[in-house]
Amino acid sequence: MKARVPVVAALVAAAALLIAALAGTASSAPAQAGDAAAKLTTIRMVQEWPVADGFWIPWIVARDKGWYRAAGIDLRIIPPPTVADTVKFVGTGRAELGFTTILDVIFAKEQKAPIVSVGAYSQSNNWGLIGRQGESFTVKGLKGKKIGIYNDAWTKAQLSIMLDSAGLALKDVKLVSASSDVVPLLLQKKVDVATGVTNAEASEVRTVGKQKPFMLLAKDYGVPNSPIWLVAANTDWAKQHPALVKTWFKVTKRALQWSIDNPVGAVKMFQKAYPKAEPYDYALDQWQATIPLFKAPGGYFMQNDRQWSALLPALVKQKLIKQALPPSAYYTNAYLK
Repeated sequence: MKARVPVVAALVAAAALLIAALAGTASSAPAQAGDAAAKLTTIRMVQEWPVADGFWIPWIVARDKGWYRAAGIDLRIIPPPTVADTVKFVGTGRAELGFTTILDVIFAKEQKAPIVSVGAYSQSNNWGLIGRQGESFTVKGLKGKKIGIYNDAWTKAQLSIMLDSAGLALKDVKLVSASSDVVPLLLQKKVDVATGVTNAEASEVRTVGKQKPFMLLAKDYGVPNSPIWLVAANTDWAKQHPALVKTWFKVTKRALQWSIDNPVGAVKMFQKAYPKAEPYDYALDQWQATIPLFKAPGGYFMQNDRQWSALLPALVKQKLIKQALPPSAYYTNAYLK
C-alpha cells in the first residue's frame, strides 16, 4: 500500500531501529523507570512499517519535545520486523499500542485477538489509481490496461470494486505486481496506472518523478470511505490503564496540532530522529498530503459506526472475513474523552 524510497538503504536502517528499540523494551510488560526518570511509565508503540516514515510525526514530535515525559510517559517507538507483525505485537502484549490499519484490526478480531481500535489516525479512504501527469483515464477505459499493484488482498478487493463500477473485473485488466514499490513501474511506463494513496505513492510521483499525478480515488467508485490507519491497543492493557491511554492521546493531540501548524518544523524533527528514512522533499510532501486526512467531527482520532458499517459487508462479500461483528466490537472512543 505504501511506497518507500530508497528501499534497500531504508531496510538496513530498519534493522538498526529494531535492535535499538528492542534493547530498550526487553521486559514483557510496561515497566516503571527508576527514580532518576521520575517514575515514568513505559508505553511500547509498534509501528505499521519496518522503516520510519512521516506518518509517525505526531508521536515523534511529542517524544522529542519532551511532552510525553512531562506527562509521565516514556514512549518507545518500535518498528516491526515485518508489516504483518504489528498486530501480533499488540495482541500478544509485546506492545501496548500499535499504529496499524483498519483491516489489520478487523482481521485480528476475526482471530479473536485482544486488540481494539482506540483512535482513527486518518478519517477517510485516500487509496486509488494513479496515473502519470497529463494522462487522464477512466475506470471504464482500463480494459486491457496494465495496472501496477501490491499483492495484498485488500488492494485486489478495492480494485475489484472500482472495476465493477464500470462493469469490469480483474480478468479484464493486466495486473503487474511490485514487491516493494509500484511507482518505478509507473514512471518507467511499464504499467499504465498504479495503485496507491495520496500521501505515499502520489507523494513519490511528485517528488521523485517531478510530476503532478492524475488520480481516481476509490471512494468515488463504490469502495467504502473508511479510514485506512488507526491507533490500536491491547484490549486488556487499555482497560487496566484508562487514565494512561487518555493521557497519551491528550499529549499526542497537542503534538499533532503543533505539527499541522508547523509542517516544516515537524518534518525537520522527524528527519533529525530518523535521518536515513526519507528524503526531505518526500517527507514534507507526504506530511502535507496527510494533514487533510486528520480533520474529524468531534476532534482528532474520533471514530464512528459509519466508518466500519460500510466496510465490513464489503469484506464479507469479497470473502476476506467470514462474519462481520457490530462496529462497536472493533473500536472505542472511551479514551478520547
